[in-house]
Parts: sequence; structure tokens; C-alpha cells
Amino acid sequence: MRQAPNSEAGLVSSSVAVRIEALAPAFAGRVVALAEALGLPQTGEAGFALQLGADGLQLQELGAGASGPVRVDFLEGAVAHRRQHGGGSGQMIAKAVGIQPGVRPTVLDATAGLGRDAFLLAQLGCSVTLVERNPLVGALLADGMARAVADPEVGPIIGRMHLCLGNAIDLMRNWSLEPPQVIYLDPMFPHREKSSLVKKEMRVFRPLVGADDDAAQLLQAALALATHRVVVKRPRKAPAIDGALPGYALEGKSSRYDVYARKTLKSRP
Repeated sequence: MRQAPNSEAGLVSSSVAVRIEALAPAFAGRVVALAEALGLPQTGEAGFALQLGADGLQLQELGAGASGPVRVDFLEGAVAHRRQHGGGSGQMIAKAVGIQPGVRPTVLDATAGLGRDAFLLAQLGCSVTLVERNPLVGALLADGMARAVADPEVGPIIGRMHLCLGNAIDLMRNWSLEPPQVIYLDPMFPHREKSSLVKKEMRVFRPLVGADDDAAQLLQAALALATHRVVVKRPRKAPAIDGALPGYALEGKSSRYDVYARKTLKSRP
């Protein structure tokens, strides 16, 4: 998910109105600071509201027929269920990034979105750098991580996750740190009427972040930086991203992982 075309700091969306509001007076001060940081109005007509309350930061679609709010929650709900019952290192994403006995690669998740895949990889022992360039999505993710870091079980997992806000393509092209062994990409697939993108988060975020029309450039930058492999999550029947062809793919019921392998991942002594 997860890169909004042409987004810049302070610009959440160029076409969809978003306002920010406090759900209780106690949060008014923090909302003022967030409004300034994100460049959001606190009043006026809008299609969405970024709301701050006792449960943290959430994005609420407004108007008739709107579904419930979207927030990042690493402590309860689907993420907690996946952490407790998800199958561990036997999951397909774990195999795709190269997790195996004695091998926990460093991972750059260049399309972090709501952080669910990054959280899973961190749970399995990987050090994960998350990059998100849409400021609104980044704010939700940062809030979810901040609320979870004090939890005795989840806190150590969050400690292996490092959030970076910015354009992943530019960051990868100008990378100054030790290169990641694996780069993980999950670009937003262009909309189709019969698409399987039916999750609430997808319906809410699509008007705000759009499709990743620069996925080919994202892949090219990732291939130039990753030392061992690049992994791209795609809908099962979707074509590979334009550019270099993957070496192989792991296919599930609704999605697949295209793997661009460069070097064999080995256990560290």
C-alpha cells in the first residue's frame, strides 16, 4: 500500500478533503500540533476526518454509508490474532523474504502502509525499517507503534521496527546506511471493478493514496539497493511489475510473492 503519487510533507491528498478533529477536549492540544504538522484544517467540509481520542489516532470516512474508522492496532484485533495463531515462520511471506533456521535478514519494507507485514517480520525476529511517504498513513502508523511499545509482549517486537517517513524511491537512491539484505514491496494495485481489494482499509485509503503508478521505479531502486533479494507482493493473477523478471514466485489463494533473488541468505555465526 502505500505510496501516494506525488505526495509531499504536509500534503495528505491533492484531491480529497481531510480535516482533523479531537474526539474529546483533552486531545485538543495534540490535534492542533498534528494539524500544523500535517497541513490539515480543523473545520470545514471534508470526505474524511482524522480523529484523535482515547483509542489513539483513527481515520473516519464521512457521509452516508461510511464504514467504521481505520486505525493501527498492534495489540488487539486481526494483528493480535495473526501474531498468536498465524503459523510463524511457515507463513508464505516468511518464506519469501528468506526466513529459515538461523536466518533473520534485515528488511526494508518500502511500502509500509499500516505496518502489518512489517510487524509480522519483526515478530519473527527480523530488524525492519518501514518507509511510508503518505503523511496521513504515516501518522496512523506512528501512533499505533507508540501505543504498543509499552506492552510487555508486543513492545520488543516494535523495538525491531524503525519508521522512516519519506519517498521510498528517493530514500533508496540516496541510501547512506548499511544496505538491507531484503527489500519488501507491496504496491497498491491499480483499481479494477472486479478487484479483490474489498477490505475496509483499501476502500478508505484508495481515494487518499491512489495506485502506485511508479511501481516500476520503486522496483528498480529496490533492486539496486538490496544485497540479497527483493520481494514483491502481488494479486495472484496480476502481471509482474514492469522491468526485471522475478526469479520465482510463491503463490497463494489470492496473492503471490515475486522473488528477485541475488545472493543466498546464510545464517550468521
